[in-house]
Amino acid sequence: MKSIRRVVAAGLVGGALVLTSACGGSGGAGSGTAAKAELGAGGTAGAPSSAAPADGQATGAPAATGAPAGAATTAPAAPKVSQAVVDIQPKSGAVDVAPNGALKVAVTGGKLTTVKVSDKAGKEVAGTLAADGSSWTPSGPLAVGTAYQVNALAADAGGVVAEAESGFTTLAPERESKVSDNVQDNATYGVGMIVSVDFDKDVKNKEAVARGITFETDNGTVLKGHWFGDRRLDFRPEKHWTPGTKVTVKYRLKSVEIAPGVYGGVDRDEPFTIGRSQVSTVDAKTHRMTVVRDGQSSVLDITSGSSEFPTWNGTMVVMSKEGVVRMQSSTLPGMTGDPYDKQVPHSMRLTDSGTYVHGNWWRPASVFGTQNTSHGCVALKDVEGGAPGTEAGKFYDGSLIGDIVTVLNSTRGQVKPDNGLSGWNMDWSAW
Repeated sequence: MKSIRRVVAAGLVGGALVLTSACGGSGGAGSGTAAKAELGAGGTAGAPSSAAPADGQATGAPAATGAPAGAATTAPAAPKVSQAVVDIQPKSGAVDVAPNGALKVAVTGGKLTTVKVSDKAGKEVAGTLAADGSSWTPSGPLAVGTAYQVNALAADAGGVVAEAESGFTTLAPERESKVSDNVQDNATYGVGMIVSVDFDKDVKNKEAVARGITFETDNGTVLKGHWFGDRRLDFRPEKHWTPGTKVTVKYRLKSVEIAPGVYGGVDRDEPFTIGRSQVSTVDAKTHRMTVVRDGQSSVLDITSGSSEFPTWNGTMVVMSKEGVVRMQSSTLPGMTGDPYDKQVPHSMRLTDSGTYVHGNWWRPASVFGTQNTSHGCVALKDVEGGAPGTEAGKFYDGSLIGDIVTVLNSTRGQVKPDNGLSGWNMDWSAW
């Protein structure tokens, strides 16, 4: 990296005004080559000016201008050298530069006035100049596998300017994490929707990753992230979403080092919308579910988990709508009692551990609203194979992923926040 210091000096030579731009030193910080410019006519920049002798006139005779022979000429002013020394890191020609933390511009003996960092396409990098003008840092990570040019200007106390430049290339990641979430572009979700992001490698730099995932909303709704372990990051607002909210998830992880030598691998935007409000409350004691949709209530008879296999208490969220699901007792660890293997219609998952709201066609109608007979799920009356006109069918068709289902008065404990999209069971202060 070279540091170039420039100054303008003026001299009056032989009646001509000469403007000289000079650079001091050669090589190293603060060195460069001189650039010169002339203002006015006659003479050569930086050299004395004299009139050519007329025909027959002896050399050394008085000039045609009338100046006395032997009169002294005015020497150009000595060029000034800036005391400002600009340092750019990384040095020019560097390769495999880390995209985060490696780029720094600093000055001694002066203050930075201009710093421009751009890629080959001319796209500039945003940055912050220190209040005292001593340094400049980029606002975020640079793009990986990209060539950058840096130009910086600084001035010393006398206003004399120094210039420096550097060119370097950031590294191309050899390892990237696969990132996935539960959002589909332009989909509509319920007011309890929690955006859950999964990584296929352990995340060590959690703060940088969280900064690399932002949310843009049309009504100012603010979201906050919470880590469950090293591979899962969930986002939600403090309170349930406002119906109709337009949301865009912005991933900027391609240049974020999530762990030593591992980068996020994705830059993309995902828009979605929050639909109407629907909140369902299951009372395991009365065997009924109250559904409130946009302020209008309806009550459905249900059967929830039996005393041997009670349903989780707490607030859960519809994670997926899965239609007909094969449910087998053999898939549940420690299951006792009569084995079962059923094709279950109108199934909507509430937890990773296997809690569903679903249709039930194998129990007599008399148990709905009177008894709890399920293996931990919440069941509504249905027919084999499912039908849109049954209570289960109508509830399924009217539901969205992201709808809230809260269970009260069960004999089981509260569902854990990381079991499905159950983060609403955590206080905001702990989220």
